[in-house]
Amino acid sequence: MSFLTLQGISKRYGDFTAIEQLDLSVERGEFLSLLGPSGCGKTTTLQMIAGFVAPSTGRVTLDGRDITQLRPEKRGIGVVFQSYALFPHMTVAANVGFGLEMRKMPRAQRAERIAEALALVRLSGLDARYPKELSGGQRQRVAIARAIAMQPELLLLDEPMSNLDAKLREEMHIELRAIQKRLGITTILVTHDQVEAMTMSDRIAVMHRGTIAQLSTPFDAYERPATPFASTFLGRTNSLAGEVLRRNPRCAEVAVASTTLHVPHEGREVAGSVHVYIRPEKMRLANGDAGDARVHGRIATRVFVGNQWLLVVDTELGRLHVAQSNTGAPPPEEGHEVGLAWTDDDLRVLTRESAHGHA
Repeated sequence: MSFLTLQGISKRYGDFTAIEQLDLSVERGEFLSLLGPSGCGKTTTLQMIAGFVAPSTGRVTLDGRDITQLRPEKRGIGVVFQSYALFPHMTVAANVGFGLEMRKMPRAQRAERIAEALALVRLSGLDARYPKELSGGQRQRVAIARAIAMQPELLLLDEPMSNLDAKLREEMHIELRAIQKRLGITTILVTHDQVEAMTMSDRIAVMHRGTIAQLSTPFDAYERPATPFASTFLGRTNSLAGEVLRRNPRCAEVAVASTTLHVPHEGREVAGSVHVYIRPEKMRLANGDAGDARVHGRIATRVFVGNQWLLVVDTELGRLHVAQSNTGAPPPEEGHEVGLAWTDDDLRVLTRESAHGHA
């Protein structure tokens, strides 16, 4: 039996449906991210798990217990909010120990638990400071220490790194994941940041319009998207509209503009109008006159971002985005004619109808 289970969970506000018949199982010790754009239902789902919002239908079970009707403080769940929700008039130690004090834990035991939690988040020695005397990253770690000091069965993170700058956010991804692994706490993260979800998670639930569009490992979610939404939301991609000419045992022959592409169908039934997807980093500039170019075009835009060159190339297939690794030599300049190459295995095909949830 899974550690956390959501069965047939829905949430309706009058005529508006935020979550529709959602099923989800999370294993003990797993780090799962709910990833999606604003309004997709990820925060509502987290709030129903925490007990802050009551589901309209369905049930929530935690370690075999039905907690659907339990008050939040009875669930054994720790929550770290986007705002951190620290008490400004309390010291770091008092903030971390607040929940323990509410539980009437003896002072000596409480002090020991606070010290352990602060050491875990590398804040030992700062216990007498106040939140206003800390950096954003330190305040976030106090919020995490407060949650883990309670030794929760389940840890919920509601976009806790959205207020940090990019470099600090990247550092916290690694640090928080290391803490989670060390403690073995089952953790659910709500985020709209794709890099954050892929960096930290064992699995990602890509959410769209109150449902889960895809649930898989970060690698599979990126490399084998199950829906057009998952393909376009998770990372950059080129989307080409086409028509299936025939379906062979291994691949589908798809007409895109005046070109026929051979696209692995991976066992899916694909016919009629489809979209063909290819990631920018899977495309490369063809080697001179080697003849390996699949299509030719003109560079419309060339942007240098340090580790990569990002190119926009106008071709007969449409405008294609290409990501080239920085090898020390710049690619041709804007306005130059180039050939683009790729392998058939780098292409993905999905029916257009599945973009609207009908396939």
